[in-house]
Amino acid sequence: MHAMASDIETTGNLLIEAHGLTKHYDGFSLEGVDLNVTEGEVVGFIGQNGAGKSTTIRALLGLFPTDGGNSHVLGCESSKLSRATGAKVKEEIGVVFDAISFPEHLKVADIGRIYARAYTNWDAQRFARMTANLGLDAKKTVKSLSRGMGMKLSLACALSHNARLLILDEATAGLDPMARDEILDQLRDFVAEPGHAILMSSHITSDLERIADRIVCIDNGRIVFDLPKDVITDEMGIARCRVADLERIADAGIMPDAELRYLRRDYGFDVLVPDRFAFAENFPDIAVDRMTIDDYMTLTLKGGVR
Repeated sequence: MHAMASDIETTGNLLIEAHGLTKHYDGFSLEGVDLNVTEGEVVGFIGQNGAGKSTTIRALLGLFPTDGGNSHVLGCESSKLSRATGAKVKEEIGVVFDAISFPEHLKVADIGRIYARAYTNWDAQRFARMTANLGLDAKKTVKSLSRGMGMKLSLACALSHNARLLILDEATAGLDPMARDEILDQLRDFVAEPGHAILMSSHITSDLERIADRIVCIDNGRIVFDLPKDVITDEMGIARCRVADLERIADAGIMPDAELRYLRRDYGFDVLVPDRFAFAENFPDIAVDRMTIDDYMTLTLKGGVR
C-alpha cells in the first residue's frame, strides 16, 4: 500500500538525492533514509517530534558526519558542503531552520548588510522589498522580533540570494494564518521558476496540502511512506464504520487483509480506503470522507492491520 522513495518516478534533475543515510546517536538512529527532490517540485517532509526530520535535513547539509549511505545536494556530496569547495553550491541553497539564528543585537538592516558580504548573488533590493512587504521594520533589532517575525526575516534572507533550492525546517511555525498565506505565495512563486525546488518539513500539514507535490513521512528514523500528495488527498478516503461494517468490508475482499488498516474510535472504526470513489460504489451505505495528510499519517503510524 505504501509507495517508498524508490517507487516514485522522477523526471528532470534531482536537486537532492540521498540513499541509505544512516546516523547513530544514543537512543536514536537514522536508518537507511532514501530521499529525492526533483526540480520543479515541493516535497513535504512530515513525522512526529523526534522522528528524524531535522536530523535528516542536517545530514543533507553536511553539518555532521554520517555513519552510512550517501547524499548529494545540487550535485555536491553533502560532506563537502561544509568545506571551501562547497561554498559555491551553498550560494544556491536557501536554508531556514526552526530556530532564529541571528545575533540578537543586530538590526534587520544589519542582517541585510552581512548577507551582502556573505553571498555574491545577494539581491539587496529584493531583501528590502520582502522585509517591507512582510512588515519587518529595518530599524528593529532581532531581539525585539516575535518568533513569527523572526521566521519572516529568515525566509527573506533565504529568498534573497538567488537560491535554486530551499530547505525549510518548520519555517511556517509561529506564523499567523495571514502571514502563512503570504509566505506560501512566495514559495509558490519561487518553485515556479525553472530549475527550482523546495524540501519543507512542517507540522502544519494544511500548508503542505496547499503547496506540496509529494509527501514523505519519517518515523523513528525510517521513511514509512513517500507518495504524491494528490494520491492521499484526492484518491484516498476514510470510511466511518461500525464493527459489522468492518467485517463486511473484510469479507468483500476488495482490500487484502494486510492492507485493511483501521483505528478504533469511540463511535466505531476509521478505515483507510485506497480509492474512496470505488469504495462508495461498493458500500453506498457507509460514510467515506476525504483523506487529509494528518489522517493518513495517523492511520499509517498508529492504525492496526487485520
